[in-house]
Amino acid sequence: MDFSYKEEQQQFADALRRWAERDYTFERRRAIIHSDAGVSPEAWATLVELGMTALPVPEAQGGFAGNAVDMLVVMQELGRALVVEPYFATVLGARFLQLAGGQEELLARVAAGEVKLACALTEAGSRHDLAAIAAVATGTPDNMGVSGIKTVVLHGGQADAFIVSARHQDAIALYLVEADTAGVAIRDYRTIDGLRAATVSFDHAPATPLGAPGQGWDILEAATDYGAALLCAESIGVMDALFAATLEYLKTRQQFGAPIGKFQALQHRMADMFIHLEQARSMAMLAAVKVDSADPEERRRVVSAAKARVGQAGKFVGQQAVQLHGGMGVTDELPASHLFKRLTTLGLTLGDADHHIERFIAQPGFGETD
Repeated sequence: MDFSYKEEQQQFADALRRWAERDYTFERRRAIIHSDAGVSPEAWATLVELGMTALPVPEAQGGFAGNAVDMLVVMQELGRALVVEPYFATVLGARFLQLAGGQEELLARVAAGEVKLACALTEAGSRHDLAAIAAVATGTPDNMGVSGIKTVVLHGGQADAFIVSARHQDAIALYLVEADTAGVAIRDYRTIDGLRAATVSFDHAPATPLGAPGQGWDILEAATDYGAALLCAESIGVMDALFAATLEYLKTRQQFGAPIGKFQALQHRMADMFIHLEQARSMAMLAAVKVDSADPEERRRVVSAAKARVGQAGKFVGQQAVQLHGGMGVTDELPASHLFKRLTTLGLTLGDADHHIERFIAQPGFGETD
């Protein structure tokens, strides 16, 4: 099977990497994280200029109609550079809008970089169960209000609008809520990996229904599977950077008059890291190919298998890298600790390895023999 990228995909990757190496260095990222905003308007403008916000949007709305494999290329580079801008939150929100339909004007503004989105899907105690929803929607389609509290909303404090999951007449439904509308309260904070998240409270906030009645769960599951595939791709980029940083450290750190990379035991550990990384890379590619599948069962199986394997690999690679760095592996001054923290949170976002193993097992046909 040919895993090489098309010319256009490689150009996207090269453009992103050149920008990151020039303008989004490790020190620049640290400064952004510790700023009051926690994000960079200049970096966001560059992502828009490079066409990243337009990439997953249909051509009819001014986008490039990029598929999940195109997005895999982008997410790997963003992961490699540990970019903290609200890109993932926005493109995941755009996926909801595409699947629901009826929001073409908003999608065009997303493609132009004029609007940032966030997905308010999780609540206190829900853990990884997206169906554990206490938020409610009341009223008529022309006069709907959403009430409830959503937790760990990625880049909720930077969003112009939210995709919100809520229950309406005992069914799961999705709604679009403007961030600056009445009844919305946002508490923004920095997460352990340097990104921003928020607790968002809705108190009869005016909301626009997304999708047809009865479609809420299907859209929610399909969109978050797409998001999980993107997170797998980002994890590969982070692991690539962490593996390279660890290899460089082993080449330069001296012990007993020789680089510690000369020690066979450490070479074996690097080989194990490489095997985990390459297995995870293959699964991330498979998820990107299959997440757009018309067969929901195949999509669920492949995405959950990938999220579980990538999560396991991220944990192994991250822990080994920190140990091989010694005490320096947990300091704020070296990229290793930042990469490890990002891998950890990626493994927990939209379901950890245990959650997706259980989901994989629950799919029809598991364990059956001919």
